[in-house]
Parts: sequence; structure tokens; C-alpha cells
Amino acid sequence: MAASSQPSVPLLHAPAAQTQPAREWHVALIGPRLVHDARLRRHLGGEYQLGIHDRAREALAAMEDVSADVVIVEQVLLDGRGVDFLRELRTRHPDTIRLLVLDNADTQVVQHAINDAAVYQVVITPWQPEQLHLLVRRALESRELARIHRYLSRELKFADGVVNRQNETMRNVLQEVYAFDRLVFASTAMAEVCNLARKAAHTDLPVLIEGETGTGKELMARAIHLFSQRHKLLFMAENCGAISDDLLQSELFGHKRGAFTGATTDRLGLFLAADGGTVFLDEISEISPSMQVSLLRFLQEGEIRALGSDQTKRSNVRIIAASNRPLKALVAEGKFRQDLYYRLRGFELRMPPLRERPEDIPALVIHMLDKYAGLVSRRIAGITPDAMARLSAYAFPGNVRELENEVRRVIALAEDGEFITVRHLSPEVACTAVPSTRGPDLLSIVPGGSLKKKVEALEARLVCDTLDRCHWNHSKAARELGLSRVGLANKIRRYKILRAGNEAGL
Repeated sequence: MAASSQPSVPLLHAPAAQTQPAREWHVALIGPRLVHDARLRRHLGGEYQLGIHDRAREALAAMEDVSADVVIVEQVLLDGRGVDFLRELRTRHPDTIRLLVLDNADTQVVQHAINDAAVYQVVITPWQPEQLHLLVRRALESRELARIHRYLSRELKFADGVVNRQNETMRNVLQEVYAFDRLVFASTAMAEVCNLARKAAHTDLPVLIEGETGTGKELMARAIHLFSQRHKLLFMAENCGAISDDLLQSELFGHKRGAFTGATTDRLGLFLAADGGTVFLDEISEISPSMQVSLLRFLQEGEIRALGSDQTKRSNVRIIAASNRPLKALVAEGKFRQDLYYRLRGFELRMPPLRERPEDIPALVIHMLDKYAGLVSRRIAGITPDAMARLSAYAFPGNVRELENEVRRVIALAEDGEFITVRHLSPEVACTAVPSTRGPDLLSIVPGGSLKKKVEALEARLVCDTLDRCHWNHSKAARELGLSRVGLANKIRRYKILRAGNEAGL
């Protein structure tokens, strides 16, 4: 109940003359002076549902039924201290905004109010009703903004999580279906190799990659590393056939200062430097018998002893080895240790040469055209079917590396916005005999793939094919295409179409 001279008023509505909408916020005034301040009650009651109490326990009981959004309490109450009430209120109703009214700026009371009761604001006497009214409005606005911020943060976090999961799923699908890391392929042969490589990537077994020079053995090794659990650690490569045996021993196992002539400082070695990661040993078939013994011991025991050192250290690296010669044949000839061969071939992958997978050539060509044309800021409109057919028919003894050099050459020769034709190809490729079967669909070999580019590429193909079929008789080709001779000439100039073997143009 309220003070003995006046009953408690748990709820005070705005005057009838004010046509306000239904009340939403609840404000509680607690303390003798606040309860009897008619101006304050009039200010707040016109905008909020108002509860007034002159005792703390009475206010707590009332708030069990109707919780207050804002509580304004005096420090001196009839049944205790305001800061003690607010401390208890913080536990029971943590979402309620708490304001404390003090007669003076008592430092200790203010400190308790801030630390123990977590009050929103301390108001020092004298105060004005307008001041408290504005303070309540700002407090409710701040709370609402904080609620909206929390809601939006949760929604954005959820949406961001959904987008990230969708992007990650899409990345995984693209990785699984179209490429194994940076390997571009369309053939069944490469798909089978990559499927086995994916399985190998999830283990710690050594991997032996065999294949001709230029088939992409190091790219495959990097892909296996990037798909493995070691992907956050180092991938280090060493060409075993490019350096002497002593230098290779130092490169892999390290050395101490003074171990040999020229060893002026200590060297860690790849096996220790890449501890936890992956070491790629290219041209493993070229290492000497003594080096084979050292490598075998490391694979068996994981132990390393640097040149010139009497200390043995351990390293946990994954070995991926590569060879352009079949190690099994070298074992049969007695040129490679059989036990090392079996240690290296935890998984054995054979990279097929490009001549065994000609269906990969169009995909590789388009990928390389996009990549290298972008590097030199040159736009390539597309590639003619005849040029693509000759590229696909060429044996490429240098494999993907030779194809890459061929593509970079044609980009250097082509003008900006021009189609790649037979005249851009190197003489060896341009003279390649093309099978009579229909070449790849030009719609699938236009870099970029926009509708405009595909339409232009298709039109250029039709004009080119018709001219070839008509043996470059312009009148006959124009009639077949439904064009005038002038219209056909414009098409030829627009697409820079040249007759095979004619370097001078029309």
C-alpha cells in the first residue's frame, strides 16, 4: 500500500481529454516525493502507463504481475534504500531500465549504483519533470535500438551463415565435378586419376606420380596437398635431377656449418623446414644409390641427421614423389631400390599424356586463352573450329607445357578482339591432319560465354564453313548465306576471317 495519507495507485491513465493510442510502455515511480509530484505524473502519464508506489516491496509485488519497462526510484524510501531495491530488481527483472534519484552526489552511493545495480542514469536533486520525461524517452529509445540491433545481428549472422554454407557447398561441388584444384580436364582418363588422387589426399601415405614431362605432375602434387589435412602447412618442392648428390643431401636433410667446403652457415633442410607439411620430390628416379638409402631410412623412421651433425631429429612430412620414367622398370633393371619403390608407392598415380586424352585439349585451350589473354589485357573473340580441330589432332609431345606455350604464342600474334584461326598456329600444329569427324561445337569454345559472343562466334563459324565449302567463291557463298557480296565482305572483315594458308588476307 502507499503512504498512510494516500492509497497506492498501481496504474494511472492519461487524462480523458488526450486521445492517445493504447499504452505500450510501463513506467514505475517509487518513493514519496516522486509519487506526490503531480507535474511529473502528468508528464509521464500522458505518454506511458504509469505505476506509482512509495514502498520498495510494494513495487516488487506489483511488478510480478505487470513488469515495468522503466523504474525511477528515490534513494531514501520508507522501507529501505533505493540502491538495494535496484540491486534486487536487477536480478528479478534484468531487462528493466533502472534510474536512481539522489539528494546529493554521494560518491559511494553512485559507485554502488553503477557497479551493483547497473543503473542506466543517476539523477541528482534538484531535477525537473521535463528532465525525467526526456530521460525516460531516451532510455526506452536506447533499449529499443539495442533490441533491434540484437535482432538484426542474429538475422545477419544467420543469413551470412546460410550464404557461406551455400558458397562452400558450391565450391565443393565445383571442385569435385569440374576440377581437382587447378587441373583442368574433361576426359575420363583424367577423371579417374583425380578420383584416386582425392582418396590419396585424405591419407598420410606417400604418393608416387609417374608421367611424361609436362603432364602436370607438380600441379597434381599441389592439389593433393591442398585437399589434405596438411593444407595449412608448407608445401615444398625439390627437383632431384637438377643438383648433385651432396647438394641434394644438404637440401633435404640440412647441414652444419663447416660440414663441407662452402658450408658457412647452418642449413635446416626441407624435411625439417616443412615439418607437418608436404615435400614434393620431382625426378626421384635420378637420385643416387646412397641417396636412395638415406631417403629410405627417413621414410621408415622419420629420422634426420644433418651433414656434419651427430644429433638425430625427427620430422613428420608427407612425401610425394614424381618420375618421368617408370620406377618399376628401373627396379627390374637394378637401377632403383625395390624397397624404396614400395615405400614411395603408397598411392601410385599415372598422369596420361595429352595425346591419350585429346578431349581435354578444348577445355585446356579455353582456360589458357582466358588466363593469358587477361594477363596481357587482350580480348580474344573466340577460336575457329578449324584451329581447334588442328590443336586437338596434334600429338603435343611436350604435353600440357607445350600446349601452354602454343596458346601464349597465338595470343601474342592475335589482334585485340580477333578470332584465333589456323594462321595464328605454329607451323607444326597448323599442318596437322584433321580427322573428318565434326569438330567441337563452337558454342562451347567461346571464352566468356555471353550470349553476344556465342552469337558472333556461331555467325563467324557459319561464314567460315560456307566459304570453305564453296572453295572461297564469294558469289556462291553469298547466295547460300542469303547475303549480298558486299554483306559477305563486311562479315569477313568484321570477323577477320582468312583463308587457310593465306597470310596476306583477302
